[in-house]
Amino acid sequence: MADTRNWINVTTIGDLVDQRALEHPASDAVVFPDARYSYGDLATRAHDIAKGLLALGVGPGDRVGYFLHECIDTLATLVAAAKIGAITAPLNARFKSVELDQVVVHCGMKVIVTARPEGGTDFVGLLNETFPEIAGAELDAFSLKAAPELKHIVVLDETGAPGMRSEPEFFANAASITDDDVTHRQQAVSVRHTAVIMYTSGTTAAPKGAMLSHESFLRFADSTCNQITGRMPMTADDKIWTALPLFHIGGVSFAIAALYAGATFVHVGFYNPNVALAQLRDEGCTIALPGFETIWLPIINNPDRTDADLASLRLLMCTGVPERLEQIQAATPHAPVLNCFGQTEACAFLSLNEVDDAHEVRMTTGGMPMPGMEVEIHEPDTDELLEPGNEGELWYRGPMQFDGYFRDPDTTAAAFDDRGYFKSGDIALLGTDGSVTFKGRVKDMLKVGGENVAAAEVEGYLITHPAVNIAQVVSAPDAKYVEVPAAFIELKPGENVTEQELIDYCRGKIATFRVPRYVRFVDEWPMSGTKVKKFELRATIADELAAAGITEAPSITSA
Repeated sequence: MADTRNWINVTTIGDLVDQRALEHPASDAVVFPDARYSYGDLATRAHDIAKGLLALGVGPGDRVGYFLHECIDTLATLVAAAKIGAITAPLNARFKSVELDQVVVHCGMKVIVTARPEGGTDFVGLLNETFPEIAGAELDAFSLKAAPELKHIVVLDETGAPGMRSEPEFFANAASITDDDVTHRQQAVSVRHTAVIMYTSGTTAAPKGAMLSHESFLRFADSTCNQITGRMPMTADDKIWTALPLFHIGGVSFAIAALYAGATFVHVGFYNPNVALAQLRDEGCTIALPGFETIWLPIINNPDRTDADLASLRLLMCTGVPERLEQIQAATPHAPVLNCFGQTEACAFLSLNEVDDAHEVRMTTGGMPMPGMEVEIHEPDTDELLEPGNEGELWYRGPMQFDGYFRDPDTTAAAFDDRGYFKSGDIALLGTDGSVTFKGRVKDMLKVGGENVAAAEVEGYLITHPAVNIAQVVSAPDAKYVEVPAAFIELKPGENVTEQELIDYCRGKIATFRVPRYVRFVDEWPMSGTKVKKFELRATIADELAAAGITEAPSITSA
Protein backbone atom coordinates (compact mmCIF):
# COMPACT_ATOMS: atom_id res chain seq x y z
CA MET A 1 0.00 0.00 0.00
CA ALA A 2 1.37 3.39 -1.01
CA ASP A 3 2.32 5.82 1.75
CA THR A 4 -0.06 8.78 1.49
CA ARG A 5 1.13 10.69 4.51
CA ASN A 6 1.98 14.33 3.92
CA TRP A 7 5.40 14.78 5.50
CA ILE A 8 6.06 18.38 6.49
CA ASN A 9 8.82 19.65 4.19
CA VAL A 10 9.45 23.38 4.58
CA THR A 11 12.41 25.53 3.58
CA THR A 12 13.01 29.20 2.87
CA ILE A 13 12.09 30.82 -0.43
CA GLY A 14 15.73 31.60 -1.22
CA ASP A 15 16.89 28.05 -0.55
CA LEU A 16 13.98 26.67 -2.60
CA VAL A 17 15.01 28.54 -5.74
CA ASP A 18 18.69 27.70 -5.32
CA GLN A 19 17.86 24.03 -4.83
CA ARG A 20 15.68 23.88 -7.96
CA ALA A 21 18.40 25.65 -9.97
CA LEU A 22 20.90 22.97 -8.93
CA GLU A 23 18.48 20.18 -9.81
CA HIS A 24 17.55 21.36 -13.31
CA PRO A 25 19.23 24.66 -14.20
CA ALA A 26 18.23 24.66 -17.87
CA SER A 27 14.53 23.89 -17.38
CA ASP A 28 12.03 26.70 -17.93
CA ALA A 29 11.09 28.34 -14.63
CA VAL A 30 9.18 31.43 -15.76
CA VAL A 31 7.64 32.26 -19.14
CA PHE A 32 6.15 35.57 -20.24
CA PRO A 33 4.73 36.30 -23.71
CA ASP A 34 7.98 37.93 -24.82
CA ALA A 35 10.61 36.09 -22.76
CA ARG A 36 11.44 32.84 -20.99
CA TYR A 37 13.86 32.16 -18.15
CA SER A 38 15.39 28.97 -16.83
CA TYR A 39 15.75 28.05 -13.18
CA GLY A 40 19.41 28.95 -13.54
CA ASP A 41 18.49 32.38 -14.95
CA LEU A 42 16.12 33.10 -12.06
CA ALA A 43 18.57 31.98 -9.39
CA THR A 44 21.42 34.02 -10.90
CA ARG A 45 19.33 37.17 -11.26
CA ALA A 46 18.05 36.85 -7.67
CA HIS A 47 21.60 36.29 -6.37
CA ASP A 48 22.85 39.40 -8.17
CA ILE A 49 19.98 41.54 -6.85
CA ALA A 50 20.63 40.16 -3.35
CA LYS A 51 24.22 41.44 -3.62
CA GLY A 52 22.94 44.82 -4.75
CA LEU A 53 20.55 45.04 -1.80
CA LEU A 54 23.28 44.10 0.66
CA ALA A 55 25.50 46.81 -0.81
CA LEU A 56 22.72 49.32 -0.11
CA GLY A 57 22.74 48.29 3.55
CA VAL A 58 19.56 46.22 3.54
CA GLY A 59 19.44 44.24 6.76
CA PRO A 60 17.27 41.47 8.23
CA GLY A 61 13.67 42.59 8.48
CA ASP A 62 14.13 45.65 6.25
CA ARG A 63 11.34 46.13 3.74
CA VAL A 64 12.07 46.04 0.02
CA GLY A 65 9.24 47.17 -2.25
CA TYR A 66 8.85 46.37 -5.91
CA PHE A 67 6.80 48.63 -8.15
CA LEU A 68 6.89 46.70 -11.41
CA HIS A 69 4.78 45.07 -14.05
CA GLU A 70 5.04 41.29 -14.19
CA CYS A 71 8.55 40.41 -15.32
CA ILE A 72 11.53 38.31 -14.23
CA ASP A 73 12.69 41.07 -11.89
CA THR A 74 9.43 40.96 -9.95
CA LEU A 75 10.12 37.39 -8.85
CA ALA A 76 13.89 37.85 -8.69
CA THR A 77 13.51 40.80 -6.30
CA LEU A 78 11.22 38.78 -4.06
CA VAL A 79 13.65 35.86 -3.99
CA ALA A 80 16.64 38.18 -3.50
CA ALA A 81 15.09 39.85 -0.46
CA ALA A 82 14.13 36.44 0.94
CA LYS A 83 17.71 35.18 0.56
CA ILE A 84 19.11 37.90 2.82
CA GLY A 85 16.35 37.98 5.43
CA ALA A 86 14.66 41.12 4.16
CA ILE A 87 10.91 41.39 3.61
CA THR A 88 9.32 41.99 0.23
CA ALA A 89 6.40 44.42 0.06
CA PRO A 90 4.77 44.30 -3.40
CA LEU A 91 3.27 47.60 -4.56
CA ASN A 92 0.03 47.40 -6.49
CA ALA A 93 0.65 48.51 -10.08
CA ARG A 94 -2.82 50.09 -10.06
CA PHE A 95 -1.95 52.44 -7.21
CA LYS A 96 -2.20 56.17 -7.65
CA SER A 97 -0.34 58.75 -5.58
CA VAL A 98 -2.55 58.66 -2.46
CA GLU A 99 -2.40 54.87 -2.17
CA LEU A 100 1.30 54.73 -3.03
CA ASP A 101 2.13 57.29 -0.34
CA GLN A 102 0.03 55.41 2.19
CA VAL A 103 1.66 52.02 1.67
CA VAL A 104 5.28 53.17 1.19
CA VAL A 105 5.18 55.22 4.38
CA HIS A 106 3.20 52.76 6.48
CA CYS A 107 5.43 49.87 5.46
CA GLY A 108 8.60 51.88 6.02
CA MET A 109 10.22 50.67 2.81
CA LYS A 110 13.99 51.06 2.75
CA VAL A 111 14.39 50.29 -0.95
CA ILE A 112 11.99 50.42 -3.89
CA VAL A 113 12.89 48.53 -7.07
CA THR A 114 11.10 49.85 -10.14
CA ALA A 115 11.44 50.21 -13.93
CA ARG A 116 10.15 52.08 -16.98
CA PRO A 117 7.83 49.69 -18.81
CA GLU A 118 6.96 50.26 -22.45
CA GLY A 119 3.25 50.42 -21.58
CA GLY A 120 0.98 50.66 -18.58
CA THR A 121 1.84 52.58 -15.41
CA ASP A 122 4.66 55.13 -15.53
CA PHE A 123 6.18 53.97 -12.25
CA VAL A 124 9.03 56.49 -12.20
CA GLY A 125 6.66 59.35 -12.98
CA LEU A 126 4.19 58.25 -10.32
CA LEU A 127 6.91 57.98 -7.67
CA ASN A 128 8.02 61.53 -8.50
CA GLU A 129 4.43 62.76 -8.39
CA THR A 130 3.90 61.12 -5.01
CA PHE A 131 7.21 62.21 -3.48
CA PRO A 132 8.37 65.41 -5.26
CA GLU A 133 11.49 65.53 -3.07
CA ILE A 134 12.99 62.53 -4.93
CA ALA A 135 14.35 64.53 -7.86
CA GLY A 136 16.51 66.65 -5.57
CA ALA A 137 17.70 63.85 -3.30
CA GLU A 138 21.32 62.67 -3.26
CA LEU A 139 21.91 59.00 -4.02
CA ASP A 140 24.20 58.43 -1.07
CA ALA A 141 22.39 60.75 1.32
CA PHE A 142 18.80 60.07 0.31
CA SER A 143 16.30 61.68 2.68
CA LEU A 144 12.60 62.42 2.21
CA LYS A 145 10.54 64.20 4.85
CA ALA A 146 7.39 62.51 3.53
CA ALA A 147 8.94 59.00 3.67
CA PRO A 148 11.80 59.11 6.18
CA GLU A 149 12.56 55.37 6.11
CA LEU A 150 13.00 55.25 2.32
CA LYS A 151 16.73 55.38 1.49
CA HIS A 152 17.08 54.10 -2.08
CA ILE A 153 15.10 53.80 -5.32
CA VAL A 154 16.54 51.52 -8.02
CA VAL A 155 15.39 51.89 -11.63
CA LEU A 156 16.21 48.75 -13.60
CA ASP A 157 17.29 50.42 -16.81
CA GLU A 158 20.42 52.04 -18.21
CA THR A 159 19.71 55.66 -17.33
CA GLY A 160 18.00 55.77 -13.95
CA ALA A 161 16.48 59.13 -12.98
CA PRO A 162 17.30 62.05 -10.67
CA GLY A 163 17.46 60.69 -7.13
CA MET A 164 17.20 57.10 -8.40
CA ARG A 165 19.97 54.58 -9.12
CA SER A 166 20.25 53.09 -12.58
CA GLU A 167 20.73 49.35 -13.04
CA PRO A 168 24.45 49.73 -13.92
CA GLU A 169 24.99 51.85 -10.80
CA PHE A 170 23.12 49.34 -8.67
CA PHE A 171 25.19 46.38 -9.83
CA ALA A 172 28.49 48.31 -9.82
CA ASN A 173 27.81 49.12 -6.19
CA ALA A 174 27.24 45.39 -5.58
CA ALA A 175 30.81 44.50 -6.63
CA SER A 176 31.93 44.89 -3.02
CA ILE A 177 29.65 42.01 -1.93
CA THR A 178 30.90 38.41 -2.23
CA ASP A 179 29.01 35.18 -2.73
CA ASP A 180 30.00 34.25 0.82
CA ASP A 181 28.35 37.42 2.12
CA VAL A 182 25.05 36.32 0.58
CA THR A 183 25.46 32.75 1.85
CA HIS A 184 26.16 33.96 5.39
CA ARG A 185 22.96 35.97 5.42
CA GLN A 186 20.97 33.22 3.71
CA GLN A 187 21.94 30.70 6.39
CA ALA A 188 20.49 32.95 9.10
CA VAL A 189 16.98 33.07 7.59
CA SER A 190 14.32 31.11 9.49
CA VAL A 191 11.21 29.60 7.96
CA ARG A 192 9.21 31.52 10.56
CA HIS A 193 10.63 34.88 9.51
CA THR A 194 8.29 37.17 7.59
CA ALA A 195 8.96 36.83 3.86
CA VAL A 196 6.29 39.10 2.41
CA ILE A 197 4.06 41.88 3.65
CA MET A 198 1.08 41.60 1.35
CA TYR A 199 -1.17 44.62 1.51
CA THR A 200 -4.73 43.36 1.31
CA SER A 201 -6.58 44.41 -1.79
CA GLY A 202 -8.79 46.95 -0.10
CA THR A 203 -12.19 45.97 -1.58
CA THR A 204 -13.97 47.09 1.59
CA ALA A 205 -11.52 49.43 3.36
CA ALA A 206 -7.99 50.82 3.37
CA PRO A 207 -5.26 48.22 2.73
CA LYS A 208 -3.64 46.45 5.68
CA GLY A 209 -0.23 44.74 5.57
CA ALA A 210 -0.59 41.01 6.20
CA MET A 211 2.70 39.46 7.34
CA LEU A 212 3.32 36.07 5.72
CA SER A 213 6.24 33.81 6.61
CA HIS A 214 8.42 31.59 4.46
CA GLU A 215 6.64 28.66 6.12
CA SER A 216 3.21 29.95 5.10
CA PHE A 217 4.18 30.02 1.42
CA LEU A 218 5.93 26.66 1.47
CA ARG A 219 3.11 24.95 3.36
CA PHE A 220 0.70 26.44 0.83
CA ALA A 221 2.85 25.13 -2.01
CA ASP A 222 3.10 21.62 -0.60
CA SER A 223 -0.60 21.39 0.29
CA THR A 224 -1.50 22.54 -3.21
CA CYS A 225 0.89 20.68 -5.49
CA ASN A 226 2.33 17.71 -3.58
CA GLN A 227 2.21 14.79 -6.02
CA ILE A 228 0.73 12.42 -3.44
CA THR A 229 -1.48 14.50 -1.18
CA GLY A 230 -1.81 17.90 -2.91
CA ARG A 231 -5.19 19.20 -3.99
CA MET A 232 -3.76 20.04 -7.44
CA PRO A 233 -0.92 17.51 -7.85
CA MET A 234 1.83 18.87 -10.08
CA THR A 235 5.03 17.59 -11.60
CA ALA A 236 8.00 19.23 -13.29
CA ASP A 237 6.24 18.61 -16.62
CA ASP A 238 3.35 20.92 -15.75
CA LYS A 239 2.95 24.42 -17.16
CA ILE A 240 0.95 26.56 -14.77
CA TRP A 241 -0.75 29.60 -16.28
CA THR A 242 -2.13 32.64 -14.50
CA ALA A 243 -2.87 36.29 -15.07
CA LEU A 244 -3.09 37.13 -11.38
CA PRO A 245 -0.74 40.06 -10.80
CA LEU A 246 2.44 39.56 -8.83
CA PHE A 247 1.37 42.15 -6.28
CA HIS A 248 -1.57 39.83 -5.47
CA ILE A 249 -1.41 36.92 -3.03
CA GLY A 250 -2.63 34.55 -5.75
CA GLY A 251 0.10 35.54 -8.20
CA VAL A 252 2.90 35.29 -5.63
CA SER A 253 1.73 32.08 -3.96
CA PHE A 254 1.06 30.32 -7.28
CA ALA A 255 4.51 31.32 -8.54
CA ILE A 256 6.14 29.84 -5.43
CA ALA A 257 4.00 26.71 -5.75
CA ALA A 258 5.14 26.25 -9.37
CA LEU A 259 8.78 26.65 -8.31
CA TYR A 260 8.21 24.19 -5.45
CA ALA A 261 6.95 21.63 -7.98
CA GLY A 262 9.86 22.34 -10.34
CA ALA A 263 7.24 23.21 -12.95
CA THR A 264 7.02 26.14 -15.38
CA PHE A 265 5.20 29.27 -14.26
CA VAL A 266 3.54 30.89 -17.28
CA HIS A 267 2.30 34.46 -16.85
CA VAL A 268 0.53 36.61 -19.40
CA GLY A 269 2.12 39.81 -18.08
CA PHE A 270 0.00 42.89 -18.75
CA TYR A 271 -3.40 41.25 -19.15
CA ASN A 272 -4.76 40.93 -22.66
CA PRO A 273 -7.26 38.11 -23.25
CA ASN A 274 -6.13 37.59 -26.85
CA VAL A 275 -2.51 37.22 -25.77
CA ALA A 276 -3.61 34.99 -22.89
CA LEU A 277 -5.53 32.65 -25.19
CA ALA A 278 -2.57 32.35 -27.56
CA GLN A 279 -0.22 31.72 -24.66
CA LEU A 280 -2.41 28.98 -23.18
CA ARG A 281 -2.48 27.29 -26.59
CA ASP A 282 1.10 27.79 -27.73
CA GLU A 283 2.73 26.91 -24.40
CA GLY A 284 0.51 23.86 -23.97
CA CYS A 285 -0.46 24.93 -20.45
CA THR A 286 -1.76 22.10 -18.29
CA ILE A 287 -3.12 24.03 -15.29
CA ALA A 288 -4.93 27.37 -15.46
CA LEU A 289 -5.28 29.53 -12.38
CA PRO A 290 -7.40 32.51 -13.44
CA GLY A 291 -8.86 32.69 -9.94
CA PHE A 292 -11.65 35.09 -10.89
CA GLU A 293 -14.34 35.24 -13.54
CA THR A 294 -13.20 38.73 -14.57
CA ILE A 295 -10.01 37.11 -15.89
CA TRP A 296 -11.40 33.90 -17.37
CA LEU A 297 -14.65 34.99 -19.04
CA PRO A 298 -12.92 37.16 -21.70
CA ILE A 299 -10.80 34.12 -22.61
CA ILE A 300 -13.52 31.50 -22.92
CA ASN A 301 -15.90 34.00 -24.56
CA ASN A 302 -13.29 35.07 -27.10
CA PRO A 303 -15.01 34.79 -30.51
CA ASP A 304 -11.85 33.32 -32.05
CA ARG A 305 -11.44 30.56 -29.45
CA THR A 306 -11.55 26.98 -30.67
CA ASP A 307 -11.71 23.75 -28.66
CA ALA A 308 -8.07 23.12 -29.54
CA ASP A 309 -6.90 26.31 -27.79
CA LEU A 310 -7.52 24.93 -24.29
CA ALA A 311 -7.14 21.24 -25.10
CA SER A 312 -3.92 20.85 -23.08
CA LEU A 313 -5.56 21.94 -19.82
CA ARG A 314 -6.14 19.23 -17.25
CA LEU A 315 -7.15 21.45 -14.29
CA LEU A 316 -8.71 24.87 -13.84
CA MET A 317 -9.07 26.85 -10.62
CA CYS A 318 -11.66 29.63 -10.44
CA THR A 319 -13.99 30.93 -7.76
CA GLY A 320 -17.59 31.93 -8.30
CA VAL A 321 -21.21 31.24 -7.60
CA PRO A 322 -22.49 27.85 -8.84
CA GLU A 323 -24.26 29.36 -11.84
CA ARG A 324 -21.02 30.92 -13.06
CA LEU A 325 -18.89 27.85 -12.34
CA GLU A 326 -21.28 25.72 -14.41
CA GLN A 327 -20.75 28.05 -17.36
CA ILE A 328 -16.98 27.93 -16.90
CA GLN A 329 -16.94 24.13 -16.63
CA ALA A 330 -19.03 23.80 -19.78
CA ALA A 331 -16.33 25.63 -21.76
CA THR A 332 -13.63 23.11 -20.73
CA PRO A 333 -15.47 19.86 -19.91
CA HIS A 334 -12.21 17.88 -20.02
CA ALA A 335 -10.57 20.01 -17.28
CA PRO A 336 -12.21 19.82 -13.84
CA VAL A 337 -12.93 23.25 -12.34
CA LEU A 338 -11.86 23.55 -8.71
CA ASN A 339 -13.39 26.11 -6.37
CA CYS A 340 -11.83 27.45 -3.19
CA PHE A 341 -12.18 29.73 -0.19
CA GLY A 342 -9.32 32.19 -0.46
CA GLN A 343 -7.88 35.06 1.56
CA THR A 344 -4.62 36.94 1.69
CA GLU A 345 -4.46 36.15 5.41
CA ALA A 346 -4.59 32.40 4.64
CA CYS A 347 -1.76 32.69 2.07
CA ALA A 348 -4.24 32.22 -0.80
CA PHE A 349 -6.19 29.00 -0.12
CA LEU A 350 -7.91 28.22 3.15
CA SER A 351 -9.86 25.46 1.43
CA LEU A 352 -9.80 23.89 -2.03
CA ASN A 353 -11.67 21.17 -3.88
CA GLU A 354 -9.93 17.95 -4.85
CA VAL A 355 -9.64 16.81 -8.45
CA ASP A 356 -11.79 13.72 -7.89
CA ASP A 357 -14.57 15.53 -6.00
CA ALA A 358 -17.99 15.01 -7.54
CA HIS A 359 -19.11 17.63 -10.05
CA GLU A 360 -21.78 19.01 -7.70
CA VAL A 361 -19.27 19.31 -4.86
CA ARG A 362 -16.87 21.30 -7.04
CA MET A 363 -19.65 23.58 -8.28
CA THR A 364 -21.29 24.29 -4.93
CA THR A 365 -18.56 24.17 -2.26
CA GLY A 366 -15.11 25.61 -1.71
CA GLY A 367 -13.73 22.22 -0.70
CA MET A 368 -12.18 21.00 2.51
CA PRO A 369 -9.71 23.05 4.61
CA MET A 370 -6.07 22.69 3.59
CA PRO A 371 -3.98 20.29 5.70
CA GLY A 372 -3.39 21.63 9.20
CA MET A 373 -5.95 24.42 8.90
CA GLU A 374 -8.72 24.41 11.52
CA VAL A 375 -12.01 26.22 10.95
CA GLU A 376 -15.02 27.29 12.98
CA ILE A 377 -18.22 29.17 12.20
CA HIS A 378 -19.49 31.97 14.45
CA GLU A 379 -22.50 34.25 14.69
CA PRO A 380 -21.13 37.57 13.37
CA ASP A 381 -22.82 39.88 15.90
CA THR A 382 -22.21 37.86 19.08
CA ASP A 383 -19.21 35.61 18.24
CA GLU A 384 -21.32 32.64 19.37
CA LEU A 385 -19.85 29.33 18.14
CA LEU A 386 -22.22 27.61 15.69
CA GLU A 387 -22.46 23.95 14.75
CA PRO A 388 -21.41 22.75 11.29
CA GLY A 389 -24.26 23.07 8.84
CA ASN A 390 -24.68 26.79 9.59
CA GLU A 391 -23.66 30.01 7.90
CA GLY A 392 -21.72 32.61 9.84
CA GLU A 393 -18.38 34.36 10.09
CA LEU A 394 -15.53 31.97 9.40
CA TRP A 395 -12.70 31.78 11.94
CA TYR A 396 -9.54 29.79 11.29
CA ARG A 397 -5.99 29.04 12.43
CA GLY A 398 -3.13 26.91 11.17
CA PRO A 399 0.34 26.82 9.57
CA MET A 400 -0.58 28.81 6.44
CA GLN A 401 -2.11 31.64 8.47
CA PHE A 402 -0.56 35.09 8.48
CA ASP A 403 1.17 36.45 11.57
CA GLY A 404 -0.76 39.69 11.99
CA TYR A 405 -0.96 43.12 10.41
CA PHE A 406 2.30 45.05 10.14
CA ARG A 407 2.53 48.04 12.48
CA ASP A 408 -1.12 47.64 13.46
CA PRO A 409 -1.26 45.96 16.88
CA ASP A 410 -4.78 47.12 17.68
CA THR A 411 -6.27 45.75 14.46
CA THR A 412 -4.27 42.54 14.91
CA ALA A 413 -5.46 42.08 18.50
CA ALA A 414 -9.08 42.61 17.46
CA ALA A 415 -8.76 40.13 14.59
CA PHE A 416 -7.70 37.13 16.72
CA ASP A 417 -9.24 35.37 19.71
CA ASP A 418 -7.13 34.13 22.63
CA ARG A 419 -6.70 30.71 20.96
CA GLY A 420 -5.13 32.18 17.83
CA TYR A 421 -8.21 31.88 15.59
CA PHE A 422 -8.43 34.64 12.99
CA LYS A 423 -11.84 36.27 12.55
CA SER A 424 -11.91 36.33 8.77
CA GLY A 425 -14.64 38.90 8.13
CA ASP A 426 -16.09 36.50 5.56
CA ILE A 427 -19.47 34.78 5.71
CA ALA A 428 -19.22 31.09 4.88
CA LEU A 429 -21.23 27.90 5.12
CA LEU A 430 -19.42 25.27 7.14
CA GLY A 431 -20.83 22.00 5.83
CA THR A 432 -21.57 19.05 8.06
CA ASP A 433 -18.80 17.27 6.12
CA GLY A 434 -16.34 20.04 7.06
CA SER A 435 -16.36 21.78 3.67
CA VAL A 436 -16.13 25.57 3.47
CA THR A 437 -18.18 27.64 1.03
CA PHE A 438 -17.83 31.39 0.63
CA LYS A 439 -21.07 33.34 0.87
CA GLY A 440 -19.89 36.93 1.10
CA ARG A 441 -18.15 39.50 3.22
CA VAL A 442 -19.60 40.36 6.62
CA LYS A 443 -19.75 43.88 5.22
CA ASP A 444 -21.20 42.42 2.00
CA MET A 445 -24.27 41.22 3.87
CA LEU A 446 -27.16 43.61 3.49
CA LYS A 447 -29.79 44.07 6.19
CA VAL A 448 -32.93 44.94 4.23
CA GLY A 449 -35.71 45.79 6.64
CA GLY A 450 -34.30 43.28 9.11
CA GLU A 451 -33.78 40.53 6.50
CA ASN A 452 -30.24 39.29 5.80
CA VAL A 453 -29.32 39.41 2.10
CA ALA A 454 -26.08 37.93 0.79
CA ALA A 455 -24.89 39.95 -2.19
CA ALA A 456 -23.41 36.82 -3.77
CA GLU A 457 -26.81 35.11 -3.89
CA VAL A 458 -28.38 38.02 -5.77
CA GLU A 459 -25.39 38.18 -8.10
CA GLY A 460 -25.73 34.46 -8.77
CA TYR A 461 -29.30 34.93 -9.97
CA LEU A 462 -28.60 38.04 -12.04
CA ILE A 463 -25.92 36.33 -14.12
CA THR A 464 -28.48 33.76 -15.28
CA HIS A 465 -29.97 36.52 -17.45
CA PRO A 466 -28.67 35.95 -20.99
CA ALA A 467 -27.53 39.57 -21.39
CA VAL A 468 -25.57 39.80 -18.12
CA ASN A 469 -21.83 39.17 -18.12
CA ILE A 470 -20.86 40.28 -14.60
CA ALA A 471 -23.03 41.46 -11.70
CA GLN A 472 -21.95 43.15 -8.47
CA VAL A 473 -24.52 43.90 -5.76
CA VAL A 474 -24.00 46.46 -2.99
CA SER A 475 -26.13 48.27 -0.46
CA ALA A 476 -27.83 51.58 -1.19
CA PRO A 477 -29.07 53.75 1.70
CA ASP A 478 -32.83 53.75 2.24
CA ALA A 479 -35.04 55.69 4.66
CA LYS A 480 -37.58 52.87 4.97
CA TYR A 481 -35.46 49.69 4.93
CA VAL A 482 -32.12 51.19 6.11
CA GLU A 483 -30.49 49.70 3.01
CA VAL A 484 -31.61 47.99 -0.19
CA PRO A 485 -29.81 46.08 -2.96
CA ALA A 486 -28.30 47.99 -5.86
CA ALA A 487 -26.87 46.07 -8.82
CA PHE A 488 -24.01 47.18 -11.05
CA ILE A 489 -24.06 45.26 -14.32
CA GLU A 490 -21.61 44.66 -17.15
CA LEU A 491 -23.47 43.38 -20.21
CA LYS A 492 -22.20 40.82 -22.67
CA PRO A 493 -20.91 42.31 -25.95
CA GLY A 494 -23.77 43.30 -28.25
CA GLU A 495 -26.46 42.74 -25.60
CA ASN A 496 -28.99 45.29 -24.44
CA VAL A 497 -31.33 45.30 -21.46
CA THR A 498 -32.93 48.02 -19.34
CA GLU A 499 -32.91 48.59 -15.60
CA GLN A 500 -36.61 47.74 -15.35
CA GLU A 501 -36.21 44.56 -17.40
CA LEU A 502 -33.58 43.26 -14.97
CA ILE A 503 -35.69 44.19 -11.95
CA ASP A 504 -38.66 42.40 -13.53
CA TYR A 505 -36.42 39.39 -14.22
CA CYS A 506 -35.93 39.08 -10.46
CA ARG A 507 -39.50 39.77 -9.35
CA GLY A 508 -41.35 36.60 -8.52
CA LYS A 509 -38.14 34.55 -8.80
CA ILE A 510 -36.26 35.68 -5.70
CA ALA A 511 -37.61 37.17 -2.47
CA THR A 512 -38.71 40.77 -2.83
CA PHE A 513 -36.22 41.97 -0.22
CA ARG A 514 -33.43 40.52 -2.42
CA VAL A 515 -34.60 42.18 -5.64
CA PRO A 516 -32.33 45.09 -6.67
CA ARG A 517 -34.09 48.44 -6.36
CA TYR A 518 -31.51 50.15 -8.55
CA VAL A 519 -29.57 48.84 -11.56
CA ARG A 520 -26.62 50.67 -13.04
CA PHE A 521 -24.63 49.63 -16.11
CA VAL A 522 -20.84 49.85 -16.31
CA ASP A 523 -18.18 49.22 -18.95
CA GLU A 524 -15.28 49.23 -16.48
CA TRP A 525 -14.99 48.25 -12.84
CA PRO A 526 -13.06 49.95 -10.05
CA MET A 527 -10.51 47.19 -9.48
CA SER A 528 -8.06 46.43 -6.71
CA GLY A 529 -5.80 43.99 -8.51
CA THR A 530 -8.29 41.20 -9.24
CA LYS A 531 -11.29 42.19 -7.14
CA VAL A 532 -13.98 44.80 -7.61
CA LYS A 533 -13.80 47.61 -5.06
CA LYS A 534 -17.32 47.36 -3.75
CA PHE A 535 -16.86 50.27 -1.37
CA GLU A 536 -16.45 52.51 -4.41
CA LEU A 537 -19.67 51.13 -5.92
CA ARG A 538 -21.48 51.77 -2.64
CA ALA A 539 -20.18 55.34 -2.61
CA THR A 540 -21.21 55.83 -6.25
CA ILE A 541 -24.84 54.85 -5.72
CA ALA A 542 -25.06 56.69 -2.39
CA ASP A 543 -23.70 59.90 -3.92
CA GLU A 544 -26.02 59.61 -6.92
CA LEU A 545 -29.09 59.15 -4.74
CA ALA A 546 -28.10 62.00 -2.44
CA ALA A 547 -27.52 64.35 -5.38
CA ALA A 548 -30.96 63.45 -6.76
CA GLY A 549 -32.66 63.84 -3.36
CA ILE A 550 -33.80 60.19 -3.39
CA THR A 551 -34.15 58.79 0.12
CA GLU A 552 -36.49 55.85 -0.43
CA ALA A 553 -36.44 53.21 -3.16
CA PRO A 554 -39.53 52.24 -5.16
CA SER A 555 -41.55 49.44 -3.60
CA ILE A 556 -41.16 45.96 -5.05
CA THR A 557 -43.92 43.41 -5.34
CA SER A 558 -43.47 39.74 -6.19
CA ALA A 559 -45.59 39.90 -9.34
